[in-house]
Amino acid sequence: NMVRLKELMEERGLMGYQVAEALNVTPAAVSKWVSGKITPRPSKLPELADLFGCTIDELYGRTGPPDGRNCSS
Repeated sequence: NMVRLKELMEERGLMGYQVAEALNVTPAAVSKWVSGKITPRPSKLPELADLFGCTIDELYGRTGPPDGRNCSS
């Protein structure tokens, strides 16, 4: 699930309805993302990352692959 979403919202002082407005989704959808009941559609992940100024991995609490490789390796 998106372990950092609630934390990122709190850090930036954003309410669920503000995230919903920015991403053109319902506030109920954001609430379900925060609670872990559902995950955002893949197409929303880049928008979420842009909104919070982080990477998609950071939304999930990841810092990168466990072996340190990246896509260009």
